[in-house]
Amino acid sequence: MDGRLTPLLSRVTGRVRELAVVRDETAYIRDPVFGIVRNRVHAEVAKAMLRSGGDPFVAPLLNYVTACQNPDGSWNEVHVNYNEPSALITAFIGDALLEAADRCPHEEAVVKARDYVLAAERRPGYFLKSSGYTADHLNVDASCGAFLARYAERYGDEEARAAALRAAENVLRHQHSDGVYPYAVDKGTYPYVFDLPCVHYQGVTIYYLAKINDGLPDDRIGESIEKGARWLASVQRSDGRFDWSKSGLSFAYYLSGAYAFAHASFVYASRADGRYRDNASLCLDRLEADVQGLAPRWEPGAWSDLLPSVVTAARTASLGGYPLRHRAFRFGYGVYRQVARRRYAGTAETRSFEALCRLLGIRTSTVEPSKNFPDLFMTSEMLDCLTQSEKWSNHS
Repeated sequence: MDGRLTPLLSRVTGRVRELAVVRDETAYIRDPVFGIVRNRVHAEVAKAMLRSGGDPFVAPLLNYVTACQNPDGSWNEVHVNYNEPSALITAFIGDALLEAADRCPHEEAVVKARDYVLAAERRPGYFLKSSGYTADHLNVDASCGAFLARYAERYGDEEARAAALRAAENVLRHQHSDGVYPYAVDKGTYPYVFDLPCVHYQGVTIYYLAKINDGLPDDRIGESIEKGARWLASVQRSDGRFDWSKSGLSFAYYLSGAYAFAHASFVYASRADGRYRDNASLCLDRLEADVQGLAPRWEPGAWSDLLPSVVTAARTASLGGYPLRHRAFRFGYGVYRQVARRRYAGTAETRSFEALCRLLGIRTSTVEPSKNFPDLFMTSEMLDCLTQSEKWSNHS
């Protein structure tokens, strides 16, 4: 285990705890920038605290989030722009409840979550994220599969086991020959098929595939993870930074959480091939440098290299065979992000991005502030990934 993990986790967890609102036997964490309370954040923070030895804060967090469960067993994805039931979020919270099952049991909620996620399988291995986002997202399949694999392992549930393996099979079937897991493999409600490589979601997909493989070991999944890790390592530079010109998904461009997901992915892959330990260490270099309290939304950058970064944005925009208008939007989005990640604020100003969308006539689900900001959402993902990394390191 890398000795730098413990102080980093302690520092970040302490900052998250400062944001908690405790009321009797429940506690919730409000986003300090957007003012919303995300169900997913509670799940990720609770898992991290459990893996770090337990914390009295876990039970109130899980009491709060279980009270938010819908009658059909789902939880809502709470976003700045929408708030709707999601199999993806349900899988994350179900996984947290399984992590806590021996200390803070919520068995009825877990069973209802299992039923909802199983019902979200629309064709073999494809799990519908939500009614608003109907494309087959491979990271969603892997995430739902990870929860079902863990459920199957704990309860001996053959239906959940079979569904988890179908999820893994669907992800493996669509992996590119170079190891890339594309973001989406059909159009769904998007204007285009986002069959694109993405540094952030490459790590996400590997991470949840690894969790499936933990519960339901399969050599083919292990081989796929190694191929995926090889691509991720190929786009990492010697200073630990990723080459984002190889990453085509605009809204995941330069997300700081990419380094946490990649760290966990490399740690898992290093159990079969030790060379990935160096890649994991490089990811931790970046996180140590960039994360002092809450993680920044995006990887910070220097003004001195803004011009080369515009070239990076142009290369990113050229990925995929999209119409000129969409490529122009992607380029504008990329340049906007390059400027935004170099500016800092504690609040969110989104008027510039909204003006860009109006100018190009683009409808987007995301809200993109014009300055880098302390992001509770990225922070909670980071805590989950790094504590899982620690767990995998200790059992390698």
